[in-house]
Amino acid sequence: MNNYVLLAACILFGVLLRRSGRLPANAAASLNGFVVHISLPALTLTYVHGLTLNAKLILPALMAWVMFALGCGFFWLAGRALGFSKATTGGLMLTGGLANTSFIGLPMIETFYGPQYLGLGILIDQLGSYFVLSTLGILVASLYSSGRSVSAKAVVRKIALFAPFQAFVLALLLMPFDYPAWLAELLRRLGATLVPIALVSVGYQLQLSHVQGRALALTVGLLFKLVIAPALILLLFVRWLSGDGEVLNVTVFEAAMGPMIGASIVAIDHELDPPLITLMVGLGIPLSFLTLPVWWRFLGTM
Repeated sequence: MNNYVLLAACILFGVLLRRSGRLPANAAASLNGFVVHISLPALTLTYVHGLTLNAKLILPALMAWVMFALGCGFFWLAGRALGFSKATTGGLMLTGGLANTSFIGLPMIETFYGPQYLGLGILIDQLGSYFVLSTLGILVASLYSSGRSVSAKAVVRKIALFAPFQAFVLALLLMPFDYPAWLAELLRRLGATLVPIALVSVGYQLQLSHVQGRALALTVGLLFKLVIAPALILLLFVRWLSGDGEVLNVTVFEAAMGPMIGASIVAIDHELDPPLITLMVGLGIPLSFLTLPVWWRFLGTM
């Protein structure tokens, strides 16, 4: 419950900071930069290092790839049927097809399932969500933006230079070795900054005035992300992971998270309807605070 209050409070603090004018207009970019380059790598080095790898973890990591493919198909059809622009369709593919499996997913996993499943959450995030974003996500963003070319070299470079992915590889390499106590404590404290800083950034960017003219696209995007996508993942994965109850539950729970902040940054950078993208994240994450307990209870009955 304390984590749940922290999540809501940080969103509110971000909103209040923007309205107060005490931070520069581009403060959210700096906050996101700290999370991506410091907080998330530290958390990755902490929990992936202690993860016990086995074949059963491959399927949870594949969840993000499957969900992104489903999202691309769904929003392509929805875009054609409802007359969405190319930029809107591409933006929905990124933010509706990728879950916030780190900034929101990790604290939610800790709150509802316990810290022992954080390693699984990070694996889903690193080999799943962020790997998809760095490859297929960049490809989709380039295809749906105007005047952008797709370069295999650029995609490989983005993956190689992405700080959380570098931390993931380093954590795997360091698995045979124990961290000294001072390093383990340093990484733990730096990793603990992820949730408050990331959510203050989300609150800082939230502007409800952008809803006008985008209500239909926003509704379709959030309906898929918070309801349809996790339901499809449950249907597809229940047979494969039926013998691992909690692993299945955490996997579907991660799929039910709000839109991914990293995906929104890529979408905005490629000019894929930035006002809509901000709403998808700014409203989708608070709404997920209401839908996630419902999913948790439902999964607990299975």
